[in-house]
Amino acid sequence: MKRQLLIVDDDIKLLNSISSYLKAEGFLVDTADSVKSALLSMRVNKPDLIITDIMMSDLDGYDFIQIIRSDNLLRVIPIIFVTAKGMTSDRILGYNLGCNAYISKPFSPQELLSIIHNLFKNIELLTVNQPLKPDELSIKNNTSFVYNLTDKEKSILSLLVKGLMNKEIAIRLNLNLRNVEKYVSRLLNKTNTRNRTELTQFALSHNIYSSKGE
Repeated sequence: MKRQLLIVDDDIKLLNSISSYLKAEGFLVDTADSVKSALLSMRVNKPDLIITDIMMSDLDGYDFIQIIRSDNLLRVIPIIFVTAKGMTSDRILGYNLGCNAYISKPFSPQELLSIIHNLFKNIELLTVNQPLKPDELSIKNNTSFVYNLTDKEKSILSLLVKGLMNKEIAIRLNLNLRNVEKYVSRLLNKTNTRNRTELTQFALSHNIYSSKGE
């Protein structure tokens, strides 16, 4: 079954170029030149993955990802930022908002394709290792987990797997947003993972979750 992609960029030439390349690689592709157009497109055809620019008029890529991540039906869709904003601070903001990958322009189409394939492989692994829905999972103590997570780290990891963003976790646990970001960074370091997707995959593959009530 072919994967459905949505590409969002107000640079029409680049938009068409990426679209043509990915179609030639076997993907189904929808395009939009604005966030508003993208949201309308998603009502008709929900994508398996989104590739979006950041700097766009009206709503930008940061607005877009926050809309996606706050929607229970859309929040699990992988998002790749493809943008001219290449500063480290830009990347950190993108990852904190929940993007799965960040590519700076100009870029190689082959690199983008490799990232797309890798994200879909991770999704397949998560599907294999996650027989329960995220909202049916809770953290459990596991003596084989050698990273010695604190209770607070376990709570945050549990909410990350359920798909909550840092702001939502801060509210849920009555923490400062900056402290949540520090905890997430610490979890990434302890597990030697690079982003939230890999961290979730690590948690599930190391069997540190169980159904509620266990």
